[in-house]
Amino acid sequence: MNQLKCLPQDGIIWGHDILRTVAASLGDYGISRPVIFTVEFLEALSREYIQPGVRDAVGIFVDLPPHVPDFAVQQGLRACMDRGADSIIALGGGSVLDAAKAVSYLHFQQTGRHLPIAAFPTTLSGSEFSHYFGVTETDGPQKFKRSYAVRETAPRLVVLDPRLIVDTPRVLLLSSAIKGIDHAVEGMRKIETDHPHAILAARGVERFLTVLEKWPQQLDTHQAIKRGLVCADDLLELQLAAWQCYFFPASVIYGLSHRIGHVLGGTFGLPHSLTSCITLAPVIRACARAYGDKFEIFCAARGNKTAAAYLADRIAGVVASLELPGRLRTLDFDKAKLPEVAALLESSYPSEVADLGERAGEKLAAILESMW
Repeated sequence: MNQLKCLPQDGIIWGHDILRTVAASLGDYGISRPVIFTVEFLEALSREYIQPGVRDAVGIFVDLPPHVPDFAVQQGLRACMDRGADSIIALGGGSVLDAAKAVSYLHFQQTGRHLPIAAFPTTLSGSEFSHYFGVTETDGPQKFKRSYAVRETAPRLVVLDPRLIVDTPRVLLLSSAIKGIDHAVEGMRKIETDHPHAILAARGVERFLTVLEKWPQQLDTHQAIKRGLVCADDLLELQLAAWQCYFFPASVIYGLSHRIGHVLGGTFGLPHSLTSCITLAPVIRACARAYGDKFEIFCAARGNKTAAAYLADRIAGVVASLELPGRLRTLDFDKAKLPEVAALLESSYPSEVADLGERAGEKLAAILESMW
């Protein structure tokens, strides 16, 4: 049976130089008395573009570490409760968005009401379009990033403007684009190629790769724009690509690349945006049989290569050309921890590991070894 599940999002607004106008109209989307969730690096952006238009904001909360640790979620909830917040403005990347969703959910558990969220994303992973979020549990013998899916936490409004990402550090911005591609590719896991996710995801991946394949080495975004190597339209293309790659997140189930990333990030502290740079291409190759001919939709012309090989090679080539980390060793990950990673994956995500086929445990150990 085919199905399409939609999330309760009221609007997506995109364009150039729209931040001040949209910020002044947030009340039209039920965003009133908000607390602004962000990080210190983005406070200047908030002061210039968001806060002047949001006249009823009740505060700002910036204590949001990566990987959304449970104690930060509790602190964010207290900030909202103490200030009588009725909503959240989330200005930041995936961790800020996940924290806002987690706080909205906990607020519901305590009060019976979710806090609506307006998302101003500064990275390209696409968390702002989904109801998924992860919280890293820190009170046990081993940290673990637990995943949640709560449709009421999907941001009510999403705003896309190149100004949001022009100052995002180069590695974070570009690696989050690979995470966005990961959403498109692994979203194929349980659907067929005629599903709306597949059609939009294929367009999103091509949109991403077309821009990333021309992106200059080493230069930050401001320098690249100043030299005429990329432009503001390219930045908006990346933002729209992230949306297309994650257009129907309630309708898809993700796979082994995501799960490896959750373990590497939540338990071992690796930057979440970087994990797909290391995991996605090897997982595409290793799980090709489980996906069958579904990767064909991402390959307009591949020569003599299989669709999986073509797609994996193209992604790996972009990771290399952008000088993003392609191996765990480049992030100083201890190779001796690989069996621990494998054990967590097998115990927590057996169905995703099973995509590797017969002798999945042996293959998992081998693929993790290849990633190091």
